[in-house]
Amino acid sequence: MKNLKKLSVLLTVSILPFQSFAAQPQPLNVYTYDSFSADWGAGPQIKSAFEKAYPQCQVNYTSFDNNGTLFNRVRLEGKKLKADIVLGLDQHQIDEAEKLAVFVPNKVDLNALALPLKWQNKTFLPYDFAEYAFIYDKNKLANPPKSFQELINNQELKILYQDPRTSSIGRGLLLWLNQVYPNPEEAAQAWQTLQKHTVTVTKGWTEAYGAFLKGEGDLVLSENTSPIYHRLAENKTHYAATDFPEGGVLQIEVVAKTQNAPAECSDAFLSFLLTPQAQADLAKKNVMLPVIKTTIEPHIDALAEQTRNAKIFDTSKIDGAELKKLINQWQKALSQ
Repeated sequence: MKNLKKLSVLLTVSILPFQSFAAQPQPLNVYTYDSFSADWGAGPQIKSAFEKAYPQCQVNYTSFDNNGTLFNRVRLEGKKLKADIVLGLDQHQIDEAEKLAVFVPNKVDLNALALPLKWQNKTFLPYDFAEYAFIYDKNKLANPPKSFQELINNQELKILYQDPRTSSIGRGLLLWLNQVYPNPEEAAQAWQTLQKHTVTVTKGWTEAYGAFLKGEGDLVLSENTSPIYHRLAENKTHYAATDFPEGGVLQIEVVAKTQNAPAECSDAFLSFLLTPQAQADLAKKNVMLPVIKTTIEPHIDALAEQTRNAKIFDTSKIDGAELKKLINQWQKALSQ
């Protein structure tokens, strides 16, 4: 990995007034998921760089095994939430998260964002994103599907995907299919057709992707950034992501501060996540795309630009009630 860039002179100057009045380090408790806070994740580097820039703040991570477990803990604690910051929900959980009435607006300038869709929520801040895609091995699948409908209908393809009840990636496919097939009857038929050549539906991404790497399926549901990981971390260039003409659905990961969070440290942390340094750490370690326009690495930069200009379905208006309805339709279709 390349050495991290130093903070800009402008950032260094801007934090000096804050440094002058903070006598003791202020704990900043962050709830997140394991792959962010792990030694190999983006969390440790972001913590180190942030605390260097803001020595008055001390970041403490509390980690959960995945996005779903993280959100369940937030809902369970509710008004007694012990976190100052929750990092790792996605845009399709915002509706339910807002109903908890524990999160408050941030002070980050949203004009810095460069997403395929306009972002207006002032409480939940995007920090990385990607487009859902199916990943395949070019050495094993010479003729990958050229459209979403071909993926559904080609019975010779062996498919792996995740359960939308337990996986944010699985929810992505749920939303994606229902955008391509907006008629409920057509959507049900599509699920039934896909079921006939689905190898397995796993609880989470790790199980599905692991099975794919073992050769148990031709295509696995993931994100369009996955081939970049194989290229940069393993020097393997034979993995590719589908790019369908019907359009795609985004996963936008978000962070928010709670009502009891220390104002200075929490606002500073959220703003810091949008700095070029933090965005580079997130892109390389989380294997996601930056939410601001910045230069990171040629393959990441190219994919970010491609995704920003891709045809994207706007699923931001789909709330928790609609998601539950779509999950029930999926379960019903598979039981028939």
